[in-house]
Amino acid sequence: MSYHMDKILEASSMESVKEKVTAALKAEGFGVLTEIDIQSVMKKKLDKDYKPMLILGACNPVFADKVLSIDPHMTAMLPCNVSIRELPDGKFEVSAIDPESAMVPLGNESIKPLAKEVKEKLHRAVAAVS
Repeated sequence: MSYHMDKILEASSMESVKEKVTAALKAEGFGVLTEIDIQSVMKKKLDKDYKPMLILGACNPVFADKVLSIDPHMTAMLPCNVSIRELPDGKFEVSAIDPESAMVPLGNESIKPLAKEVKEKLHRAVAAVS
């Protein structure tokens, strides 16, 4: 079982991909709460060079509220990470966590349908990025 969904695309820059991903997430009801620039962090902390790579912390407040109302410990699973990375060939990969594979194994049956809905929304968002 894969724990993520992804898409490879050609784009002129990381910034243009980030804008497209953010817009696709917004269309599915997600906002971006956090942004981690892996390239910058690794250079600063380890003096190691990475190709451009971002982690966006995406949150759909309606679903976050439903999940947290069932199990407040689910804060450890939020937000849903969506990553963008430049590949060696200059293309970009957009990848999102599969909430079903992350949350369902935790055993709370009430969360299964919510995780499935969030997965569908993230899948549509990733698929919509072009």
